Amino acid sequence: MAETPTPVRWRKSNVSGDGNCVEVAELTGTEIGVRDSKDSAGPVLTFSPAAWGTFLDGVKTGSFESR
Repeated sequence: MAETPTPVRWRKSNVSGDGNCVEVAELTGTEIGVRDSKDSAGPVLTFSPAAWGTFLDGVKTGSFESR
């Protein structure tokens, strides 16, 4: 018997005010997906968990702040 796939749970930031943001989901154990919240049927960027973790670390340390 084939296993029923688990539905993907997309999340966005709690501080997303006007809806112009991205959503993130664990697609599989080896893929993190990112999409535009205004276009849920649109393209999805995928990252490995390691690459996503590196990006999050950069956000937390301010690596992407404009100067």
